[in-house]
Amino acid sequence: MKELYSRRLHKGVIRLNQQKWLLGMIIPGFIWLVVFCYIPMYGIVIAFMDYRPSPSLFSGALVGFKHFRAIFHDPFGIEAIVNTLIISSIKLVCLFPAPIIFALLLNEMRAQQFKKFVQSVSYLPFFISWVVMVGLLNTLLAMEGPVNTFLLNQGFIDRRIAILTIPGYFRPIAVLSDLWKGVGWGSILYLAAIASIPQDMYESAYIDGTNRLQRIIHITLPSMMPTVTIMLIFSVAGILGSNFDQHFLMNNAQISHVATTIDVYVFGVGLQTGRYSYATAINLTRSVIGFFLLFGADRFARYISDGEQGLF
Repeated sequence: MKELYSRRLHKGVIRLNQQKWLLGMIIPGFIWLVVFCYIPMYGIVIAFMDYRPSPSLFSGALVGFKHFRAIFHDPFGIEAIVNTLIISSIKLVCLFPAPIIFALLLNEMRAQQFKKFVQSVSYLPFFISWVVMVGLLNTLLAMEGPVNTFLLNQGFIDRRIAILTIPGYFRPIAVLSDLWKGVGWGSILYLAAIASIPQDMYESAYIDGTNRLQRIIHITLPSMMPTVTIMLIFSVAGILGSNFDQHFLMNNAQISHVATTIDVYVFGVGLQTGRYSYATAINLTRSVIGFFLLFGADRFARYISDGEQGLF
């Protein structure tokens, strides 16, 4: 037994030495994770206290679950939760399949130069910050902007309208702008999954007389399912999250009742009004629910796939 452990240890040391430069590349990411994600976790204790800024983090009085109970008696907090669920659900239904479909379409392109051009164009919006993106939306959808001008000239409207101040338009605009910004970048992972599929499977199917659609349904999609499943699990687990930058920058007084999500609300009550304990309680509650959603989605994925797919 000792010889077996010795051989394994020796192989491990050799492998570690061979991959030392690759492992070294993860050090900056690991340090970032520890500094910004793990070290600040001790601050969740203020969710159980009446915290006020002071030299000591533990100077406030312990109040137990007072702030957690307050969440369910706060109409603005409930409104933020409902808005988050609605927007995240719409994005999950509309945006999750979009990169998959886009990757499948790109994979079927035969003109390689045009394919590279489409990929490059689709990736570019991802690198535009939401500050610039919302600025573009403000310009395009302004009263004197090109969208209003086009609609007015085509007779769809009889007067110019302030599109970004109409509550009914906020969610479609948020979803479409998020789609435009992320669909190209989101397809990279699925294109990588498609590239790993052995080509002899396609050749055998082609010899058997299958068409493109049949090869997509019976070869490409089943081979992509492990990747799709993992991404879907993460998407379900993050359904109580939202794109803070997008919603905060697009928010205004006229549409705040439909545009304020949990992230925006926590920012407001925490940093703008100084209710640090209450804001921490909201975020901690969301994190706990997210954990159970992650675990539940993983168990469900394993159940429907007979244990073949999932995270844990």
